Amino acid sequence: MRAQFFVTGALFATWGVHVPSVKSHYGLSEQSLAVAMLAGGAGAVVALLYAGRVLARHAPRSVVPVTGLVCVAAVGSLLLPSQYGWLLALMAVYGMAAAIFDVAINDEATAIERHAGRPLMSGFHGMFSLGGMAGAGAWSMLAPAGVSPIVHLVAASAALGALAWAATPFMLRDVRAAGEGSAPLSLPRGPLALLGLLAALGLVAEGAMYDWSVLYLRQELGSSAGIASLGYASFSGAMAAGRFGGDWVRARVRSVTLLRWSGALGAVGMALALAVPHPAAALVGFALVGLGFSNIVPVLFSAAGRLPGIAPAHGIAAVSSVGYFGLMAGPPLIGFIAQARSLAVGLLVVIVFAVVVSAFARKALGTPDAPV
Repeated sequence: MRAQFFVTGALFATWGVHVPSVKSHYGLSEQSLAVAMLAGGAGAVVALLYAGRVLARHAPRSVVPVTGLVCVAAVGSLLLPSQYGWLLALMAVYGMAAAIFDVAINDEATAIERHAGRPLMSGFHGMFSLGGMAGAGAWSMLAPAGVSPIVHLVAASAALGALAWAATPFMLRDVRAAGEGSAPLSLPRGPLALLGLLAALGLVAEGAMYDWSVLYLRQELGSSAGIASLGYASFSGAMAAGRFGGDWVRARVRSVTLLRWSGALGAVGMALALAVPHPAAALVGFALVGLGFSNIVPVLFSAAGRLPGIAPAHGIAAVSSVGYFGLMAGPPLIGFIAQARSLAVGLLVVIVFAVVVSAFARKALGTPDAPV
């Protein structure tokens, strides 16, 4: 299961570090690039309307390899066409497949955590971040060696697709995390709605790092391709470290306290990256964002699985679907702001959303008597 989180993280990073390549290949403005990202978000929204229905009939073990294959095929093909319409289509297909893939692996991770009876979600998401660090780090080494973006996209996607298929037999055979009912996945209401909203705001920061951190270093600060790709790697490395230690922290620190300080640290990190126009400051700032946001999603997903009167699998699926929309819709929002003003102004959204997450921590999680 951890391998699947690694694959989706590495695939996000592989797309993220090549945002400048896509922009150059198709000759796009920030607005046109944002529209392409929005196509991915639109595809995700369409898929999420059917994610619950799909996972009610098919276990994650059968859903993951199919959607994973579509994901790697779409990302690997991003630089093969030359028409903008093909880019929009590929992004839409990628968004649809990645959304169902993401909900499926989070559903199974929740089931594994529930059966184990101890915090595990942060560790699973740590593998996602580790994959992101590996995906970005690979390009930072290959770019100076003269490897073309097309070769990297195709080779990396093929390798990640092979890993996803090889790991599938080790997934749970009978657990259907979203299969406790036949109803399709619907928009959450009540407590689930607030948890989902905060997850979406938290994932906007991750989406911003995937899609804009490399371009910010490259375009706004004039960094080389190798240095620019380290922006994503520093974010993912710090996030992985925070998540691998997150289960230990969650067992000792109240979830409200952890969520508050996580949002605050993320806001401080992004403020540093934007206030000091130097690549070194940006790398440190992005790392602080990664560390700050590392446990926001695991805390919120676990809380969704413990709400009274709601099946754990349905709670986690509902919150993850709304959160995933933030992951896909956040980067286009930043892109539209960047077109109107600048990328630095667009990334201020991350600070605002981090503050909102911190401010609404108690309302979303209540006042637990013990760490979770």
